[in-house]
Amino acid sequence: MEKKGKVYLVGAGPGDPGLLTLRAKEVLEEADVIVYDYLAHPEILEFAKKAEKIYVGKTAGKHTLPQNEINQLLIDKAKAGKIVVRLKGGDPFIFGRGGEEAEELVKEGILFEVVPGVTSAIAVPAYAGIPLTHRAYASSVAFVTGHEDPKKTDSAIHWEKLTKGVDTLVFLMGVGRLPIIVEELLKHGRSPNTPVAIIRWGTLPEQETIIGTLNEIVDKAEKKGIRPPAIIVVGEVVRLREKLNWWEKKPLFGKKILITRTQEQASEMAKMLRTLGAKCYVVPTIAIVPPLNWEPLDNAIAQLNKYDWCLFTSVNGVKYFRQRLESLGKDVRVMNNVKIGVIGEKTAQALKEWGIFPDLMPKEFRAEALAEALKERDIKGKKILLARAEKARDILPEELKAAGAEVDIIPVYRTILPKEKKEDIKKIFKEGIDIIVFTSSSTVKHLAALIEPKTLSELLKDVTIACIGPVTAKTLSNFGLKTHIMPTTYTIKSLIEKIVQWEITSDFNIA
Repeated sequence: MEKKGKVYLVGAGPGDPGLLTLRAKEVLEEADVIVYDYLAHPEILEFAKKAEKIYVGKTAGKHTLPQNEINQLLIDKAKAGKIVVRLKGGDPFIFGRGGEEAEELVKEGILFEVVPGVTSAIAVPAYAGIPLTHRAYASSVAFVTGHEDPKKTDSAIHWEKLTKGVDTLVFLMGVGRLPIIVEELLKHGRSPNTPVAIIRWGTLPEQETIIGTLNEIVDKAEKKGIRPPAIIVVGEVVRLREKLNWWEKKPLFGKKILITRTQEQASEMAKMLRTLGAKCYVVPTIAIVPPLNWEPLDNAIAQLNKYDWCLFTSVNGVKYFRQRLESLGKDVRVMNNVKIGVIGEKTAQALKEWGIFPDLMPKEFRAEALAEALKERDIKGKKILLARAEKARDILPEELKAAGAEVDIIPVYRTILPKEKKEDIKKIFKEGIDIIVFTSSSTVKHLAALIEPKTLSELLKDVTIACIGPVTAKTLSNFGLKTHIMPTTYTIKSLIEKIVQWEITSDFNIA
């Protein structure tokens, strides 16, 4: 039976990927083809891992494809039996030409579904601290296009009715026509003292807001060089921004932060930083892969009952140990006679998710602390399995051997250099960053290898350096770099708290 295609007209939201709807995420994960616009955030596209991605973005004066060709593309892909997502910034039916695309699909008898998005008309003012309605200021609101169909001979905008009959006006795509919009509003009776806000890149860390009145906003916008994408809000509600501005007051608002840990592990950290207003670049300088040879681990698993202790020093160690155990047809029961020691809360949590509660976790999340804690347990003559990366510091096994233990170092994963990230690194540093985060010595060494022949000290001379703990700081020092931010508890949460504290202190000192 021939597979029947379908088109989803999906709103990507106003910019902040956190405002994508759950339904939109589901549809993206199912899609065979994504046809996306200029304002679709790159992170949103990551949900469409298996899809062919086709960019048809439009910016002022530049159209990748004219609308009729976009319509035909949707039709052709659907007729080929594909699940097609037409991904649009904001909402597809609010000045998004989704209605026109839907009409063409109906003509061709193609199934379609609309997935509404959070429109920038509402979200962007909200992120600027401007409620579009308020009992004391506005009982009505209108959304107006600032960019009408150029084929029209007369404007369809009823300026007189808008000016006199609606409290709050929101213009989308209107920055290029700002002088005309202001002229029409003044001509039809709006007071020159009416407050106006222009919000560029709303809901993102790059958000920029200009406040003025109708009689001065054009000059202010010209001086600031404001360009699309931006929203214009006209009305008394703009006065509330002074009290309600919340997004731009986030502690890390607008800070550009580069995270160098693995993609999988960086996502949680990036999410936490973004909620604090930061713009995060996730460029892994390490990739985690299985060992070249499973035999040492397989042999250790087969003889687990001979070990007194099994030690895990990272979440990755737990992950790959567990995967290999299960691939051999075994489960957690083989661990029933072995005591478990770990470094760090996250490693402990990874074990708890597997149903194992560690017997030992030192308060300080370092190899030295685990070694000391084990020595207090009298490990002389004990047999210990150390499940770790192929290359790692030898301080832990050396300390344990010196205390009389028999230690088997079993590599359960390797860290490798993702050379394909070299161009991404170049691009990001060309744009400029404020803070770089290192969560292990490997991330430092691998970044140094990626940027050769440049040196780390050259690359990071004007960048604030944050690292997870003293071991990573020592590696940075070996490259001639000073660590500016380091927590006393070596966790991601504590590191982020220190970054916030650093920025608040820096702002205070500057002020």
